[in-house]
Amino acid sequence: MAVAGLLLTPGFGGTRESPALVAVETAVAPLPVLRLDLPKTAAPAIATVRAQAEAFASSLGVGTEALVLGGRSFGGRMCSMAVAEGLPAAGLVLLSYPLHPPGRPDQLRTAHLPDLRVPVLAVSGTTDPFGSPDELTAHLSAIPGPVTTVFVPGTHTPTSDTAVAAAVRDWLSTLD
Repeated sequence: MAVAGLLLTPGFGGTRESPALVAVETAVAPLPVLRLDLPKTAAPAIATVRAQAEAFASSLGVGTEALVLGGRSFGGRMCSMAVAEGLPAAGLVLLSYPLHPPGRPDQLRTAHLPDLRVPVLAVSGTTDPFGSPDELTAHLSAIPGPVTTVFVPGTHTPTSDTAVAAAVRDWLSTLD
């Protein structure tokens, strides 16, 4: 099934106007994109992802299984948790996934990863304090669906939104 749309969410404290999200929307045009803001706590954020994905899919005349969901940091994690809890999706885009708080590799945010049975793209900075390339690669291996990782120069905010957007665009083309 062809991807009908892309739902994007910001990092904690960010907004739908995040430069990274805008860059991704521009790169994937003419694919329909919905950028949205999220509540700052998990349960309401996951509920928002679910409700907005259902409304977006309906507006496109498809089910949520035709949408790719994702976002930056907290937003990507909330999308992955919604999918792990049963929200159908064509795939997940995890930009700067917050594997653990900086300096706290013992506080992993990975319990839901084995429940992700969709293709996943993870794009992260090479020096991200929320998870190194080695940590991310190791922990994302718990995902039973196909996982693609792309590492770009930078920290938790990669130095090039263009490189992040190109990675998303290129990966989306493999799903059709």
